[in-house]
Amino acid sequence: MPRFRRRRCDTGGVADTERQTERRLERAILELLDQRAPNATICPSDAARAVYAGDDDGWRALMEPARRAARRLSAAGEVEITQGGRPVDPAKARGPIRIRRR
Repeated sequence: MPRFRRRRCDTGGVADTERQTERRLERAILELLDQRAPNATICPSDAARAVYAGDDDGWRALMEPARRAARRLSAAGEVEITQGGRPVDPAKARGPIRIRRR
């Protein structure tokens, strides 16, 4: 019996809904920062809450995706990730982070 292989899509195997959520988190981060003062910061949880459609605490499942979205935006030069008010290397940041425009 022949075996069939599933073709991977160009997104690197990430499901479309995951990619959509990732894009929505990136947009939410940028939109939230646009609504604040130029040097103001946001927490990744702000973006997670903005994207989550429910009224319970299901937004918590979006925390790590929100942190990843912030890291991608940082790598693209859009935002800066801080801890204690100082810029940090996103790859080395552990614990609570804040996000601000560059």
